[in-house]
Amino acid sequence: MKKLIINADDFGYSRAVNYGILDCYQNGILTSATLMINMPGAEHAALLSKEHQKLGVGIHLVLTCGEPLLSTHKTIVDSNGSFRNLAFYQGSYTIDRKEVEAEWQAQIERFLSFGLTPTHLDSHHHINTYNEIDEVFLELANKYDLPVRHNMKLPVGYASTDKFELSLEKALASEASLLEIFGDADTLEVMSHPGYLDKAIYTGSSYNYPRLDEVELLTSGKVADWIKQSKTVELGTFTDIA
Repeated sequence: MKKLIINADDFGYSRAVNYGILDCYQNGILTSATLMINMPGAEHAALLSKEHQKLGVGIHLVLTCGEPLLSTHKTIVDSNGSFRNLAFYQGSYTIDRKEVEAEWQAQIERFLSFGLTPTHLDSHHHINTYNEIDEVFLELANKYDLPVRHNMKLPVGYASTDKFELSLEKALASEASLLEIFGDADTLEVMSHPGYLDKAIYTGSSYNYPRLDEVELLTSGKVADWIKQSKTVELGTFTDIA
């Protein structure tokens, strides 16, 4: 059987996002999530994780949203001490990679301090794929012996799925569409961003209302039926590929 991991990014962004993700897990086909440890809803997400231990929870490393855990940074924060936004990294940028390493290690350690065991690593806005940052990401994955999202070229020895798909709607359009994405692969991660809305997510993220559409899709009885009845694909988490 092919393993399908449906991961919800942004766990911990806010309580509304957390409850949307939990609903997709309890009443739908979501199997995995990655937690933004620096965001206001992180402790709430950690509590939910402990209450629902079959939900695979990894770490959504952050460099482009909210406040850092450490206060000593110079190059990865703006004049207010907040993380620089994604636009900064889409141009020609100069950063101190040691700051990235220190901050991300602090995020991983805070996750561990909640008493949680991470299933894997990925990052907000795919910042782990950017120049220099990719090296830090892989070094930390190796240090903590964690699987990673397959959104970058991976050296030999790093655990990941065979494939990674950005479009939830494309993947869940039909069994034929899903199998086409799988191709010859045995494992696939599909990214998602489900969530309910509160003021934090509505004003803080440009991707807000579509999160409701994703909740609807992930909890659709029609979609759940054909996946659960499939003789080719079964749901899983990153613990299945580690």
